Amino acid sequence: MSTLLQVPLPTEEKTYIDKVVAERLGRPGALLGILEAAQERNRHKYLPLEMLRYIAIKTETPLSRIYSVATFYSLFNLQAQGENTICICRGTACHTRGSRNLLQGARLDLGLGLEDGEADGNEADKLLLTTPDQKFTVRTVACFGQCAMAPVVEVNHRICGHATERTVQREIATIRAGE
Repeated sequence: MSTLLQVPLPTEEKTYIDKVVAERLGRPGALLGILEAAQERNRHKYLPLEMLRYIAIKTETPLSRIYSVATFYSLFNLQAQGENTICICRGTACHTRGSRNLLQGARLDLGLGLEDGEADGNEADKLLLTTPDQKFTVRTVACFGQCAMAPVVEVNHRICGHATERTVQREIATIRAGE
């Protein structure tokens, strides 16, 4: 029990995770469900390291395994996210159908510039940029598994297939208009 006290996590977060673990542990996909619930509860929609540590202790799972799961699945975030997320697929099908231009257009439309993450010209690696006002996060994933609809963009967990630069501009404008 003394190890649990050493994890710097607010008591209400620990209580919530305790409840989720009790409900899901031992069921198929329990770890995924626990991580998803913990991330969804987080104000910035991510899994801070102290939360991963606490989940590891409560589930009696090595932290390395928890981290491995959290980094394998693109739906999990280890960095704070903006209020709105624009996720652009950089898989082969999407890349060949212009997803690089979609990514560059989104970055420019949001004032994120093109200098970060392009040192080697390879934007297929994970990229995560958040606007200074925390309103938008632009990130990339290796593949959504929606190759027939390439290029694919996900805006606030909604898939947009056969996306164009205009599609992304319209999505950003719609979000801004609703604020």
